[in-house]
Amino acid sequence: MGGKGKIYTLAEASQHNTSKDCWLVIHGKVYNVTKFLEDHPGGDEVLLSSTGKDATDDFEDVGHSSTAKAMMDEFFVGEIDSSTVPTETKYTPPKQPHYEQDKTSEFVIKLLQFLVPLLILGLAVGIHFYTKSA
Repeated sequence: MGGKGKIYTLAEASQHNTSKDCWLVIHGKVYNVTKFLEDHPGGDEVLLSSTGKDATDDFEDVGHSSTAKAMMDEFFVGEIDSSTVPTETKYTPPKQPHYEQDKTSEFVIKLLQFLVPLLILGLAVGIHFYTKSA
């Protein structure tokens, strides 16, 4: 185990992912939380599931108290080499044929919504009178 202030890669920190040896990366810092697993109010599974990645979002989403944040100093083992942490991947939907709504103006759509039912009504009335007179 490294001393205080050592720089770790994400791969190095990720190797510590068991209940006997658990490290987390939060806000660019590496914490050895092995001794805290049993005492963690949210349970040890939550911490174990946050290993092997940047757990900052997981940590912040829970809304830890200032007391909890102050306790972290005791588990600090070093910094993370930020170049080894992949940037967050954004969700990109699969490519599909895309309907270009911009090509059809809203006016044309509203006009068709008005005219099509009128046309159908006119056709129905026309057929009605045509069959009556025949």
